[in-house]
Amino acid sequence: MDLPSLESLVIAAAVAIIAITFHEAAHGFVAHKLGDSTAYQQGRVSFNPLRHIDPFGTVLLPLVLFFYTGWMFGWAKPVPVNPSRLNSPRRDMVLVAAAGPAINLALAIASGIALAIYGVGGEEEPDFVRRLLTWSIYFNVLIAVFNLIPIPPLDGGRIAVGVLPGSLAYPLARLEPFGMWIVIGLLLIVPLVTRQLGNEINLFSMLIQPIVSGITAGIGALVGIGGTS
Repeated sequence: MDLPSLESLVIAAAVAIIAITFHEAAHGFVAHKLGDSTAYQQGRVSFNPLRHIDPFGTVLLPLVLFFYTGWMFGWAKPVPVNPSRLNSPRRDMVLVAAAGPAINLALAIASGIALAIYGVGGEEEPDFVRRLLTWSIYFNVLIAVFNLIPIPPLDGGRIAVGVLPGSLAYPLARLEPFGMWIVIGLLLIVPLVTRQLGNEINLFSMLIQPIVSGITAGIGALVGIGGTS
């Protein structure tokens, strides 16, 4: 999706703020409903983005990546969850983790429905609303897929820890303090190093992007708008 730089910034920022805010609030909301009110008491079950924004992970890093690579990577302040306060800690942690990606997929579908109602615009240049809704579909699917990578502290890692047998779950859970650095290494450093060596290995374009494209195409077919990228 090629956007003018200023409009690109406005659209990307608006979509990212909404997507991340809903994502984090969903974690806290589900945890609260399942017995742990830690996030609720700290004001994290909120649609106020200021309660979730991490200055580096939510603002600086995504902006730099967006303008240099055309895609976004980042994180918000993690929602505090005390598993011991959940009704069924192992099961409920899976539900809490799944709530974030689930709400992003719901936002992507809602954006697709809104775009279908508004109209995709035919051959004319897409206007601001169409670009906003199209980017909302893409980014919400992207953040859902990214967070389902099975490496803790990403949601997919916590889901895996909850569903795998203990012999596999325990060593995976021990990766959590290093998980984000592993992901950064795989998605950012490996492509840079292998590009310099003349044979780039880009796990984002090889693994994540095809899944994102497939899901966005599926949403487009579901709501009757065709391609959305």
